[in-house]
Amino acid sequence: MRRGISVAAVVGVLALTATACGGDSDGGGDSNGSKDPGKVSGTVTWWDTSNEAEGPAYEKLVKDFEAKYPKISVKRVPVSFDAAEQKFKTAAPSGKGAPDVMRTDVGWTAGFANLGYLQPLDGTPALDGKEDFLPGPMSSAKYKGETVGVPQVTDTLGLIYNKKLFKEAGIKNPPATWEEFIKTAKTIKARTGVAGTQLNPEGYFSLPFVYGEGGDMLDVKDKKITVNSPEAVKGIETAVELVKSGVSLKPATTDGYVNMQTSFKDGKVAMVVNGPWSTADDYTGKSFKDKANLGIAPIPAGSTGKAAAPIGGHNYTVYRGSKNKDASYLFVKFMTSAKSQQYTATEIDTLPTRKSAYTKQVLSDPVKNSFYTALGQSKSRPMIPGVGDLFVAFDQHYVKILRGQVTPKAGLDALAEEWQTKLIKDYEIAK
Repeated sequence: MRRGISVAAVVGVLALTATACGGDSDGGGDSNGSKDPGKVSGTVTWWDTSNEAEGPAYEKLVKDFEAKYPKISVKRVPVSFDAAEQKFKTAAPSGKGAPDVMRTDVGWTAGFANLGYLQPLDGTPALDGKEDFLPGPMSSAKYKGETVGVPQVTDTLGLIYNKKLFKEAGIKNPPATWEEFIKTAKTIKARTGVAGTQLNPEGYFSLPFVYGEGGDMLDVKDKKITVNSPEAVKGIETAVELVKSGVSLKPATTDGYVNMQTSFKDGKVAMVVNGPWSTADDYTGKSFKDKANLGIAPIPAGSTGKAAAPIGGHNYTVYRGSKNKDASYLFVKFMTSAKSQQYTATEIDTLPTRKSAYTKQVLSDPVKNSFYTALGQSKSRPMIPGVGDLFVAFDQHYVKILRGQVTPKAGLDALAEEWQTKLIKDYEIAK
């Protein structure tokens, strides 16, 4: 899909192309990184969108890189994640102020590539050992047949549960299907008085239900909107049943994620669907002072017998207008190496994107071990420009569905119509 681009953006893309073709002393332009690494010099400006607590770990890696490549310096610029996407879109068209390398959310990658702002990386040192990357994260780094990013960190959703409540209810194993999930939730409610679950009313968190029935948001190949297909409707009906049956606390209209997390940490619900980022917060709750009480399992399967959860994370991308491409390729290669990923996995609890980074030391951590298993059933979201806008609309309709204001079919039909008329006008609603 390619939505309309403004005249200013088109001019910016043309300017980038001219800059890229001009070349420079450090392999600027469309260099493939064939230059002798020992002779590469320059300064790489890196926009790092990670959080403040992770900064020291990345600063150490920067120093290690500079020690290995003394002719290259790296300027790490912390940029607020919330502001980074628009900040890059503002800087990139002019060729002034944009970074050489950026830590780019997987949901932004296709949009940046569609605007011509990202350098294709196939055949460059940045993608050395490409076969070692996990398929899920790698799929999020491609756009229209080109690799425009290198997976940095990844995540997916899993089933997180309170082992103590399971034991009190006489349940030995976490549910493997959504049907079992409902039965487990009812048993826990009947035997302990605690709600079985609480759903986060964000569209992203509805996808395991949709995927479990064979549905999806879009058919990108044929440019069709499928979020209101019979399969998707059936998946959302499962989520609605959890609320209607009373085994799930009613989702909040605002701050749904925070409400869900608070309930889980306080022991007011037994199971939630969440990602690895949430576990550090879970451990701060009174129910998980004993960390061993936190259970993690893969997402349950739907009636198809298959389970899947959306994949998230970040890629390293190289700005197409960079005058330091050869240095940038080497920096990205270093930061995504198995050694660097092992370091961040143990230091700041990230999930690696390389198979070889899942060493015994990394997998000795129960959270990483569990989510590594969960990654085996992860599924890439549609890699199209503006996918984030689709989720803004999805959130608004999904919360209405869960709260019983509209039926799943009516709500998803309205969502499909909104996408088609306002966001992806070149897509048709599948019949």
